[in-house]
Amino acid sequence: FREIFAKHDTVGAYYGHCSVGCLHIRPVIDLKTPRGLEQVRAIADEITDLVVRFNGTISSEHGDGRARSPYLERMYGPRIMQAFRELKRAFDPDNRMNPGNIVAPAGVTDHLRYGTQYTTWEPKTLLDFSEQGGFAASIEMCNGVGACRKTLEGTMCPSYMATKDEEHSTRGRANALRAVLSGRLPPQEFTGRRLYEVMDLCLECKGCKAECPSNVDMAKLKYEFLHHYYRANGLPLRNRLFGRISRVNALGSRVPALVNWLSSLAPSRWALERIAGIDRRRPLPSLAAQTFTDWFARRTPPTAAPRGEVVLFNDTFTTYNVPEIARAAVGVLEAAGYRVVLVDRKCCGRPLISKGMLAEARDHAAWNVERLAPYARRGVPIVGLEPSCLLTLRDETVDLVRTEDARAVAKQSFLFEELLVRERSRGLALSFGAKGRKALLHGHCHQKALVGTAPTVAALRWAGFEVEEVDSGCCGMAGSFGFEREHYDISIALGNRRLAPAVKAATAETEIVAPGISCRQQIQHLAGRRAKHPAEVLHESLSR
Repeated sequence: FREIFAKHDTVGAYYGHCSVGCLHIRPVIDLKTPRGLEQVRAIADEITDLVVRFNGTISSEHGDGRARSPYLERMYGPRIMQAFRELKRAFDPDNRMNPGNIVAPAGVTDHLRYGTQYTTWEPKTLLDFSEQGGFAASIEMCNGVGACRKTLEGTMCPSYMATKDEEHSTRGRANALRAVLSGRLPPQEFTGRRLYEVMDLCLECKGCKAECPSNVDMAKLKYEFLHHYYRANGLPLRNRLFGRISRVNALGSRVPALVNWLSSLAPSRWALERIAGIDRRRPLPSLAAQTFTDWFARRTPPTAAPRGEVVLFNDTFTTYNVPEIARAAVGVLEAAGYRVVLVDRKCCGRPLISKGMLAEARDHAAWNVERLAPYARRGVPIVGLEPSCLLTLRDETVDLVRTEDARAVAKQSFLFEELLVRERSRGLALSFGAKGRKALLHGHCHQKALVGTAPTVAALRWAGFEVEEVDSGCCGMAGSFGFEREHYDISIALGNRRLAPAVKAATAETEIVAPGISCRQQIQHLAGRRAKHPAEVLHESLSR
């Protein structure tokens, strides 16, 4: 295969199923050019001959279909093909059923989605799509394999797993976007309600970015789509509340007891559901009596810091809702020999990005880069506790700000467990006392897509835990998604598929560990167990 590709000046991707000897190959060919059409004809000819020579099949687990019909004579031989034709004439003399397949095939390039006449228009984007070749090219990375239609394992694609509807798969969304940009649908549909409905159930988990063979980033495409959609149709109140949750929490933290009391009242929840569409069945997160930044400003740090500085990127949620996690992280980092530093940061922008508020998110990103870059350039690690917030520095911030400083910040940004495991390999010694205890781990979707859960597993094992990781996919919360009235039921269905049963089956002595705040909320709501952040578990396990 590689020799054939090289002969025709291209390369390819290979994937498949080892157990049955099935190989999928995807040559890199531009089907919009005459040369690309000639390449596909020549490569298909030569690969068919190669497969037949080794007594293989060009159809494998798939039907013969339009794509393979021109080559069936080579695979089956003239006698079987003649029998196919006689059978077709006997049962379908008027050629009504699936004409053009099997017995009277068109040429291999006659029914392509693309071709020399295929064109697209390119919207002006706020996010940077240059690495993929543009917005339209990002959509065209989807070549229709359909790996997003799996239901039993992995994260991609949670909305398809819940609905079993092609429209709510990564492929379905890519095809809908492609139809608009290619002119099959009018341009105004790009900001139309029907396309919004197709994009709506994308939970922005980024599972496709990691698990799709072509690495289609549907979350990024959705962010950009929402940016255009809301500019054309107006931004709802709920989006403003969730997108600016950092500001909402900052205001509420001035009188946290009052806010917590009001948000627990049935009339308040009813009003919030009617006015903003926030489902009253979903418990709202409480505000802490003391914010993390207040606690940090009042403490006396250790004088010795043999490992130097570390910037703790204190996200909105660990600042206002769960400061005990940030306090635990400070305890572990200081035990490791670091001097913990906070910067005058703004919200990472993740809530704004998820709601299509990209211009405002860009302002936040630029502010944060300006304050973090001096540390990044000096090699000081930037550590975060909430995966979606810290990983925004590694992913979307670079697409929003597009500077060397942004790339430097991305390079120096680490999840809490990532940094600890890296430093352990460089000689960091910490004493823990959790030997023999059990931990059940649910990884955050963005963590799984961009980093993997290996650092979290390694950190917990370092502390002495026996770790079991749940192949739970997306928990179904997806930030604000699980709070939204029209999404609540599908959020619950996703959480109950694999995650909640695994947590309920765990013993009372097993620590439930989840780095993401949304994941912990879903676990509490569905399984009645308090899940802990890895920083809490490690801090509690430190030998003092």
